[in-house]
Amino acid sequence: MLGRSVSGALPILESVAETFLLAIDQGTTSSRALVVDGAGGIRGIGQLPFQQHFPRPGWVEHDPEEIWSTTLEAIAGALAAANIRPAGVAAMGITNQRETLVAWDRRTGEPLHRAIVWQDRRTADLCQQLRDDGHEALVQQRTGLTIDPYFSGTKASWLLREVPRVASAASAGDLALGTVDSWLIWKLTGGQRHVTDYTNACRTMLFDIHRARWDEELCALLGVPIGALAEPLPSRSEFGVCSREVIGAEIPILAVAGDQQAALFGQAAFERGQAKNTYGTGCFLIGQAGGEAPVSANRLLTSLTAGAAPGRLEFLVEGSVFVAGSLVQWLRDELKLVERSEDIEALAASVPDAGGVTIVPAFTGLGAPYWDAGARGAILGLTRGTTAAHIARAALEAIALASAELVGALASDLGAPVTELRVDGGAASNNLLMQMQADFAGLPVLRPAATETTALGAAYLAGIGCGAWAGQDEIAALWKLERRFEPALAEGEREAKLHEWRRAVRRVLSDEGA
Repeated sequence: MLGRSVSGALPILESVAETFLLAIDQGTTSSRALVVDGAGGIRGIGQLPFQQHFPRPGWVEHDPEEIWSTTLEAIAGALAAANIRPAGVAAMGITNQRETLVAWDRRTGEPLHRAIVWQDRRTADLCQQLRDDGHEALVQQRTGLTIDPYFSGTKASWLLREVPRVASAASAGDLALGTVDSWLIWKLTGGQRHVTDYTNACRTMLFDIHRARWDEELCALLGVPIGALAEPLPSRSEFGVCSREVIGAEIPILAVAGDQQAALFGQAAFERGQAKNTYGTGCFLIGQAGGEAPVSANRLLTSLTAGAAPGRLEFLVEGSVFVAGSLVQWLRDELKLVERSEDIEALAASVPDAGGVTIVPAFTGLGAPYWDAGARGAILGLTRGTTAAHIARAALEAIALASAELVGALASDLGAPVTELRVDGGAASNNLLMQMQADFAGLPVLRPAATETTALGAAYLAGIGCGAWAGQDEIAALWKLERRFEPALAEGEREAKLHEWRRAVRRVLSDEGA
């Protein structure tokens, strides 16, 4: 185990609701759990990190059993911090890193390979072949996605082709393929349920977002047997019941949502044109699109939301920045610029500008709007006078500029301006970064009082399922503003900064890039 559970209980609220909800937030670098009460208050948190595996350049893997064990310990930590027994939990919601894929044996429950993480780029050649063969339009039309290693479908194809144990299990009818939510539900229910939700399914490149079902033609194209895939359900559904032997009580699992859709719900961004940006390992910008699926002219993605009423489908538009918080981690761990990630703000603030330095952190290629798996990172504009502070400031600018570029693309695709940006994730606490975001995007940035919006989104969805809240209006009333950042940069300066950013990006694109 990499570390002990980090748990903490908040002070008891004056008005203590009787309903308690458990949210699992299984992320890219840690497994977390929160206990949330019926007033929306966080009563306890448990969190454990787990190991990242990099077997080859561009490859990223996780151990599924470690994902499971750290999730169990995080649950125990959250319940202990809240002084709640498992039997006191009314319902559970799960949110997770989305495109990461797990393969396991249905008979034994044994993982057949390490999980292939959403950041992994090993299928870049397969994706290029699919594009060369003319399948891009079909994929976009059915799934709302572009062809990219980011998504789970080509990961499944690679496992079936390259890992004999996976191919053998498929031939025997014993193969289970699923995103991390499916793996956790399988384990929580003692192997009784192999299910997923629409928001995770729609990130596989195998799911028809208009019919809300696995697409036979796309599965055949990638050689993925539909029978191995999890049953897709709306985000608010009965996904199963936690086994008493596993967790100590039979708790209904009433909500599942991919992390970004859960964060959108937790931010109470329910209206068309409202947008949120999550600052985690990467940055994920999402805007509500409503009941019609827009076709992006800017290579953004169209996916399903988690909050649609039963029997309805609602859509969102998303742009992804693959490297954000991981850039700061790199400056900390590899370049040794700071001892702690949170020290980056003070270092960057010690200089008035980046001294002409621009960083393009394409460690694992570039996401929207470029979609270039072959791009690699660069630090440009170095001089003898460049200091660690200039590099730190350029790193924060890179995160804000990449997201600002996506804000403009999102507004174009929605056909309406984005009026405000609600923010969450670890780096949202960085005031300098948030001011940069407001300046470069040219719109107000709103930071909520509770930044645990991903886990809260899963708890809110489960709470609606068990009757703790009546619906979205009550969830919206729980959202509280902590700080508002107004843009202070002149329009000409903003445009000049974005122009310089795009110029730097063009210098790192591969031959296959935009």
